[in-house]
Amino acid sequence: MSIFRRFVGIVANLKLAIILLLVIALFSIAGTVIEQGESLTFYQQNYPQEPALFGFLTWQIILNWGLNHVYSTWWYLSLLVLFGSSLTACTFTRQLPALKAARNWKYYQKPRQFTKLALSTELDTGSVNTLIPLLEKRGYKVFQQDNALYSRKGIIGRIGPIIVHAAMLLVLAGGIWGIFTGFFAQEMVPSGETFQIKNILEAGPLANSHIPKDWAVKVNRFWIEYTNDGNIDQFYSDLSVVDRQGQELKRKTIYVNEPLRYDGVTLYQTNWDIAAVRVRLNNSPIFQLPMAQLNVPGSGRIWGTWVPTKPDMSEGVSLITKDLQGTILIYNTQGELVSAVRVGQGVEVNGVTLKLIDLIGSTGLQIKADPGVPLVYTGFGLLMIGVVMSYASYSQIWGLEHEGSFYFGGKTNRAQVTFEREIIDIIQQLQEDNKTTEKTKSLLEI
Repeated sequence: MSIFRRFVGIVANLKLAIILLLVIALFSIAGTVIEQGESLTFYQQNYPQEPALFGFLTWQIILNWGLNHVYSTWWYLSLLVLFGSSLTACTFTRQLPALKAARNWKYYQKPRQFTKLALSTELDTGSVNTLIPLLEKRGYKVFQQDNALYSRKGIIGRIGPIIVHAAMLLVLAGGIWGIFTGFFAQEMVPSGETFQIKNILEAGPLANSHIPKDWAVKVNRFWIEYTNDGNIDQFYSDLSVVDRQGQELKRKTIYVNEPLRYDGVTLYQTNWDIAAVRVRLNNSPIFQLPMAQLNVPGSGRIWGTWVPTKPDMSEGVSLITKDLQGTILIYNTQGELVSAVRVGQGVEVNGVTLKLIDLIGSTGLQIKADPGVPLVYTGFGLLMIGVVMSYASYSQIWGLEHEGSFYFGGKTNRAQVTFEREIIDIIQQLQEDNKTTEKTKSLLEI
């Protein structure tokens, strides 16, 4: 038992809690600065052995220490658990006993007890009965026993730190629960397609039960709005959440920084692609041909596909485009530009009329689920409330009538100057009340 108490005393140490909080903050910053969940090639290219970033940070260190997935490493979770244990131990060994002591009261029965107070005085006049209304007017809760008085206010300031600790524990619990049950996925879906979340990139050990299986998402339409100079202004996805029977449960048009949320899952608009092109040759049925992104030097992106113009596929043309504005360039087998055509237009190539029906875009969605978020938000809300409560001053005042004198004093845990002014104001009020009483007695005698 003594070993356990010694361990609790060590864990409840304030310095240890501060050190743990700083270490957690440091690694959280590292997890924000270093890209998380990327491929090995990405880290090798961006964090090479020579020259090492900051002289020591290489891709090997990142992978060996788990800095590519900081928040799910065993050592990060251990830090959270240890910090939570420190908060819990501090709450039960310090904060709750402090609250219990604040709720108790003790009357001062001897004048020498007032000498221990930060502020105390001895008055020739005054009484417990005249002091009570002055204290109640200032919000004190007053207790009286014969010729002794005890009063207090601001006990909420003793409750505040406990609320703060409970809030921080909620935040930690929410973070750990999210790590174990959350998942992260990415999907590239063409317009008109319906998909279920399957391309999971990261998932906690308990995430399987939170991956939706009874509903899917349909991409009703994806489109891009361009500026007058041809640059992308914004891209949009009209999404519908549908059940197994295809009935729509929720619908929303999303764009960057405006996601769709449903059943604890959030879908963000993050990327786009060109999935296919729809063409017709003469009076043939409409063909939908997939388009692939081509490797080209520079930062630009282009997509291309090949369209046969003869049944035996001995001849054909290449279709090239760089966006969804509806223009496609047509090249022959020699790599020569033949023509340019827009959606709805046709052009003569290799003896046939090729009509461009439509360009089909794909929406790039980033999908996240973190069941711990409600706990985290609740914790932050309680944290703000607890911090505000903690600013309340806990003040105590004692009074005692003894052998013709009135002893009066008090103490507070903060706002010392304000408390001093309050004490002085009460003393002055007591003296004024005494003068008024003496005048009244004199008039009555007359």
